[in-house]
Amino acid sequence: MRFNKVLVLGGDRRIVSLANCFNQEGYDVLAYGFGEGTEFDGGIVKAKDLKEALSCRNIVVMGIPALDENMNLVAPMSNERIAFCDVLKAMKKGQILFGGKISQKSKDMCKIYNIEVYDYLQREEFAVLNAVPSAEGAIEIAMRELPVTIHESKCLVLGFGRIGKVLSKDLKGIGANVYVEARKFEDLSWINAYGYNEIYLPQLKNYLPMFDVVFNTVPYEILTDEMLKHIRKDCPVIDLASLPGGVNDEKAEQEGIKVIHALSLPGKSSPKTSGEIIKRTVQNILSDMEV
Repeated sequence: MRFNKVLVLGGDRRIVSLANCFNQEGYDVLAYGFGEGTEFDGGIVKAKDLKEALSCRNIVVMGIPALDENMNLVAPMSNERIAFCDVLKAMKKGQILFGGKISQKSKDMCKIYNIEVYDYLQREEFAVLNAVPSAEGAIEIAMRELPVTIHESKCLVLGFGRIGKVLSKDLKGIGANVYVEARKFEDLSWINAYGYNEIYLPQLKNYLPMFDVVFNTVPYEILTDEMLKHIRKDCPVIDLASLPGGVNDEKAEQEGIKVIHALSLPGKSSPKTSGEIIKRTVQNILSDMEV
């Protein structure tokens, strides 16, 4: 059976873009969980109900995150509440479910209903490709916040993971003086090799007063109470890490430091690119499954 019948099920503008991308490649695309004001490319039909939506679909793609804490689909572009259990009850054998941030509880429910489920956020290619719009979105925020240009400004990137690598490259590309913090010596070696200024974590405090902007990508509190005392009050902190993030917000407020939690940037700043990334990842998973 050829897997070319797609249902996009809830989600934000990234999923609208995903639907359009599949449609442009000749897939048969159906949509559900979107309000009347949501516009898709020609040929994409909105299903009337869940039963119709899931009828004759091979591929079912939910958004990021796929579900809320009450196990309902996250569908910000619709006023309808769609319970995940109702989706699973309506699905048929052979249909494959995709989503972002699939919890273990959700996976366990899928097992009960014998539904194959994949979290595309767990794929390495998704994480790498998604780092690009995340980095660009962070730089856009910095440009709005700073009274000076990024060019020749002193920028600190905390962490040298996927986003840290792309962000450092982009900042250097527009002429910033880039400093990158890391705790691993191998990362420090790469930071040096790429031409950035390396900062070993235990020495970070000594460097903090010099920066015009700080970007955090570390998913734990790296800017502690003690660290925040050394950051200038005119230096914004742009936190890209998932909540609770890498900053003590209460202490930052006391110190007069502006913290911007820049979450889900790809969906906000580059929904079209983000939709394409999800599509490619879903296709890669299907290719690995040889379907």
